[in-house]
Amino acid sequence: MHARRPGRTVRLLAVAFTAALFAFGLTAPAGAADTPPPEANDWSCKPDSAHPQPVVLVNGTFKTSYENWLTLSPALADAGYCVFSFEYGDLETAPIPDSAAELRDVVNAVLGATGAKRVDIVGHSQGGMMPRYYVKFLGGATKVDDLVGIVPSNHGTSNPLALVAGATVCPSCDDQTAGSDFLQQLNADPETPVGPDYTAIATRYDEVVVPYTSSFLAGHASYVTNVRLQDRCPLDITEHDQAPKSPLVEQWVLDALGRSGPADPEFGPRCVSSG
Repeated sequence: MHARRPGRTVRLLAVAFTAALFAFGLTAPAGAADTPPPEANDWSCKPDSAHPQPVVLVNGTFKTSYENWLTLSPALADAGYCVFSFEYGDLETAPIPDSAAELRDVVNAVLGATGAKRVDIVGHSQGGMMPRYYVKFLGGATKVDDLVGIVPSNHGTSNPLALVAGATVCPSCDDQTAGSDFLQQLNADPETPVGPDYTAIATRYDEVVVPYTSSFLAGHASYVTNVRLQDRCPLDITEHDQAPKSPLVEQWVLDALGRSGPADPEFGPRCVSSG
């Protein structure tokens, strides 16, 4: 057996790190970081009685808001919602408690501008989990009506690429590793504090949040709904990165936001897929 050369080890680590970035969805052009998604961030928008909560969109790790919400943002606006988005945490790599504090400030700004009493939050991946820290520890329980997580990393991931990224330039990846100190604190009882309604949307084909059931939350059915896309649409093959753009996910999001309580577990969406 030949000894592995140091240069080869470095190259392998570089390849692994690059793979980690792509696994966590680093696909947006760098210049998009300052551009909100379509129909978002109209600070003159006032919620109407049919859509009383403005919607704050929270993107996932290594994503820009523009790329993450290119499809869902205009869909929500067309449905009648005031929609807001923001960039946070050095391309979402900062420690998650720091990013949650940024979310707190954005929510306060949105409430001040719109006159609403509470917001709805829709988040992808880290963006579906991070708001729970705001809810649990930073006063968000009285300011969030619905929290809808799209393939959220609620219990982290066992994907080994998260360890590679976490050990280099991504503290939030470390936080999202299954069993991390951060997740143990976040998921200590109560996992879903009373206040918001929680909807967690997962796909069997999630290759980033592994296992996909890590997205699901514990809590009473009156305020927690866990959705597996394939339970209603068995042929759907949506993966992690596709989920925010999936027309099937869009239907579940609109159902959750449009009713009292979380998404209706008996909701029957039209089975269309981005997969």
